[in-house]
Amino acid sequence: MTPSRPIGLIVAAALLLGCGSRDPTTSQPRPTRYADLVTFFTDWRTFQRPKLIHGIPDYTKAAMTAQQAELANWQRRLAAFDTTGWSIPQQVDYHLVRAELNGLDFDHRALEPWARNPGFYVTVFTEQSDQPAREGPFAYGAVELWKYSFPLEPFAVGRLEPGIRAIPALLVQARRNLTGNAADLWNYGTKAIQQQAADLAQLASRLGGAGAPLAAAVSAAKAATDSLLTWLEAQAPSKTGPSGIGIANYDWYLKRVQLVPYTWQDEVTLMQRELARATTSLAFEEQAHARLPLQTPIASAAEYDRRFNAGVTEYMKFLKQHDLLTIRDDMEPALRARIGSFSPGPREFFGEVDYRDPEVMRTHGYHWFDKARLARDPHPSPVRREALLYNIFNTAPRAMPPAGRS
Repeated sequence: MTPSRPIGLIVAAALLLGCGSRDPTTSQPRPTRYADLVTFFTDWRTFQRPKLIHGIPDYTKAAMTAQQAELANWQRRLAAFDTTGWSIPQQVDYHLVRAELNGLDFDHRALEPWARNPGFYVTVFTEQSDQPAREGPFAYGAVELWKYSFPLEPFAVGRLEPGIRAIPALLVQARRNLTGNAADLWNYGTKAIQQQAADLAQLASRLGGAGAPLAAAVSAAKAATDSLLTWLEAQAPSKTGPSGIGIANYDWYLKRVQLVPYTWQDEVTLMQRELARATTSLAFEEQAHARLPLQTPIASAAEYDRRFNAGVTEYMKFLKQHDLLTIRDDMEPALRARIGSFSPGPREFFGEVDYRDPEVMRTHGYHWFDKARLARDPHPSPVRREALLYNIFNTAPRAMPPAGRS
């Protein structure tokens, strides 16, 4: 007796289900486990970093062209994932990984910081970033001087020296790589290189008995930075092009890298509205306090310590009394550790605000709350345990569209 057609269809369907869903581009089974995403993420982070040649990151045109070509395969592999049945946090992780791949794509198509921005090659930093990672694109191999105590212990010398030794070769490469014509980026980046020269000079003065090899490495790094600075200044008059990336590129970045539901025009509207609101609020405040004497800036180290500590105390008291958020034990110490020390000047804009009312800018210090929590209570997700790439942490994404949405 010939089997009926429904039975044949059932058998065929069972065979298909037994094989699992397949990636139509490769005929391979589609990854369906969250553990596969974690493995993919770990491998992706390794791929995302530039290849090292004798310890020097390779940002040459050939290397970047090869990375961009290979990125397309990573995007196809991620798109093949089947996230059906995953929990919401796991789906969020999927979209965060997708955003990181889009970030590298954007770097290659629109930003090209290794070719357009001299500041990309700054690798010496004297201050800790108040963000989960340093904002902006920078070359691999940062030397975070703020992590070191002086005079240097022998183990610290061993940690610091490789990063310093890499600077001359990286800056020689920078001359070949910097072929862009973005005038503003060139001029601003030149100032960043100038700051690195000053930071290296200060480092040289603090080495003390750290040893001749490190002293020689710092001297060579300073000479290489000075040499690049001279070259950048000589090239500056020939740089006449725009630095902007255009509205279409910016909208693409907002949607696919930052994962926010706004366009450039939306953000312009929001900023104009907030500027009007802030200007109006300022006018009301000025009228309300018009009879008060002008605020005078802090004038001594003793006054600085007293008023800045009082500012932290007052701010934390406000948060507790108004029940605005959960207060953790690490919050106040994190904020108080960032008070800093007195400077007679000159000071930039926010410094002048601080020196007149130390409490105002403590609200901006919320970043340090976040960093303290990252250190003390890291996220359980391997994807979100460390800072997301391409400044995606700026928007603190917590919910994403379902898998398959662009």
